[in-house]
Parts: sequence; C-alpha cells; structure tokens
Amino acid sequence: MSDGHPFEDFRTLLDAFPKADAQILSQARKRNSVLTKPPGSLGRLEEIAMWLAAWSGRAPAVNRPMVAVFAGNHGIAARGVSAYPQAVTKQMVENFAKGGAAINQICASVDLSLKIFDLALDHPTGDISVEPALSERDCAATMAYGMEAVAGGVDLLCLGEMGIGNTTVAAALSYGLYGGSAADWVGPGTGVEGEAYERKVALVEQAVALHKDHLSDPLEALRRLGGRELAAIAGAIIAARMQKVPVLIDGYVATAAAAVLKAANPSALDHCMIAHVSAEPGHLKLVQKLGKTPLLALGMRLGEGTGAALAASLVKAAAACHTGMATFEEAGVSDREA
Repeated sequence: MSDGHPFEDFRTLLDAFPKADAQILSQARKRNSVLTKPPGSLGRLEEIAMWLAAWSGRAPAVNRPMVAVFAGNHGIAARGVSAYPQAVTKQMVENFAKGGAAINQICASVDLSLKIFDLALDHPTGDISVEPALSERDCAATMAYGMEAVAGGVDLLCLGEMGIGNTTVAAALSYGLYGGSAADWVGPGTGVEGEAYERKVALVEQAVALHKDHLSDPLEALRRLGGRELAAIAGAIIAARMQKVPVLIDGYVATAAAAVLKAANPSALDHCMIAHVSAEPGHLKLVQKLGKTPLLALGMRLGEGTGAALAASLVKAAAACHTGMATFEEAGVSDREA
C-alpha cells in the first residue's frame, strides 16, 4: 500500500479494471445457439453461462469454487442493535471450523470448498455512531487481506460474512451511499423488534449524520460506516476482477460492501452476480440500486454465504449444460426450419 494515502492503490485498481473477454463471449454465444434446445429455453442458465465465459476468459467451467466467509466484530454491537451478544461472532466461527453451521452443510451438499477469515474478532471496530469504524490504513490493510480470498486457483468466488451488528452497518452504509431515511434501510437483522429496532434506526441516523461530510467518497464511506468484513469483501471483489474470477455475492451485508465499489466505478460489479435477495428489507432496495437481478429468492437472512453457496449450484449446472450438451449436428437432431 502507498505510505501516504493507503486508499490510492485501490483507486488505481478501480480505474484499471479489465473488461469482459469479448472473443470468448462470442464463441460461447455461438455454441449456445446450436445446442440441442430451443433458443432461450434454459432461461437464466444461459445468461449465467455467458457471464462465466465473459469474465473467466474461457469456456464456461467451474472446477474450483470456493465460499469465503469473512468474520468481524463491530463497536456498535455494544449499543444493543442485535438480538445476540457480540461473543456469538467468535462462537459461530468456531462452529464453522467444527462443521456445525448451515454453510458447512450446503457446501458439502454441492461440493464447494469453504474458507473462514477471522478478522481481529477480539478488537471490534469503532462505534460508527460516535467515531469512524476504521482508520484509512486499517481499512486498506483489511481490503488487501481480503484480496487473498482468490489465491490458489479459485474459479468461482462466493462471498459471505459473519458479524453481530453488521446489518446495522450495512444499513448505515446503504443509507450513506443512496440517501432516503434510516428507516428505509434498517431491518430486523437477527430478530430485533420494538424498542431495540427503534434504537437501531436512531443509531443509523446518528451515524450517517456524523459522517455526512465525508460520504461522497465511497472508500471513506466504507471505512467510516463499514467494518472489517465489509472491507475484506470489497478487496476480494477487486482481486477477483483483476484475476478473472466471477463472483457470487451473498446477502445484505456483502451487497453493501459491493455497493461501495459500484459507487466508485459504475462497471465495478460487472463480473458479479447477486446470489439471492434476503428477507432483510433493505437488501432488495440495495440490489435494485445496483441494477442487478438476484438468482434466488428463498426468504433467507442467515448470512454465512449460504445464499451464494446455493446459487453456486446453479452456476455449476449452467456451465455443465453449456459444455456437456450435444449440438444439433452432434446429436443428429434436426434444427429449426429456415
């Protein structure tokens, strides 16, 4: 990282993002047009296959998919914005390691590798309602750490998170980037209601008001209103783009991290798909702001990368159909009449 301005390296990368591989995409479209099916009959599976080709720079294939779950703790959690204590973040990370969480079962069922990133859980970020979450240097360092998620030949990256209090920071970041009111973006998270919910709304309003003079810079918004897992997810998305790795983004928190990059560069998420729309009400609003259509809508709001892992099964199926199906000529099946 640059010594004087830690974010400058990331600004340079955001300005130099590679574009889709037009030649490979053209080849994939040509093959898709002669597979043994009516045109468009596989719906979004065809779209997914073309997306894989364009952003991986090769024929659609998924050989080394991975779910990366980033875990962080938040100072604002001490203000009672969650139904669970902050200690649950570390306890759940231990549960991931033992194979006892939902994400472990989903990864096993659809043959995905899983990697958990513990982001200084003993050192929560600053309480965003009274101070920035992170210094610029800490935020940039965490983004750089997140970039390691694509190491080792990953060819499909599924991004998830764990962090008590992180739907509060996702709401604050979304509000800071897109405006409206705090109530537009705040939801129940782990199940808060009544007075606790009202407190959550008020704290998000307070946080955005405190940092409002700095929110025109998306990376400043990230470090002031976000958290370590959001910074790491942003770094992972950047690294994936540079290394031609398509990305599936999980729920509200991961999408809020991605929104920072979209605000910095309108094409920053072209190599990404939103895996699912969660039951958290702000998530659908945010997905719509990003101009994306989620692959799944299952009423989930767990986090952990669970929605992204389930969507990965669709991506694997799309690649298999594209590469494994016979063409009309190969199968000896009559194509459409001229």
